[in-house]
Amino acid sequence: MSRKYYTLVEANRLLPEVRKQVDELQEMKRQFERKYTELCELKPGQPDHDDLTFTLECELEFLQVQFKSGLAGFELKGIELKDVDMGLVDFPALMDGGEVLLCWKKGEERVEHYHGLFDGFAGRKKISEL
Repeated sequence: MSRKYYTLVEANRLLPEVRKQVDELQEMKRQFERKYTELCELKPGQPDHDDLTFTLECELEFLQVQFKSGLAGFELKGIELKDVDMGLVDFPALMDGGEVLLCWKKGEERVEHYHGLFDGFAGRKKISEL
């Protein structure tokens, strides 16, 4: 399967959907962390906790499946979710004959940065610097 490359216009056009997906994944992660903490705080072997333990374990498994499905949605589009907590997303692109990653972070109005394939977030540059 060939790699999908995005233009700046295409990446920005996808942002409403990407924002929604990032928000959903962040919420799932928060729910998972809350439920996992709750499960860890239960005292093992107490019969009155068996039903709650089972329920929490099922909910955690379901959240994992949902989360993986959400990640797969990015992968199917060829978009890279680099950091769920930061809401950091990269769109593969071609600039000046080379591969780069258009970079967007939650809270930014539009895609305005890029970096090399191995530069990461720290190597971000404004697209106007091209």
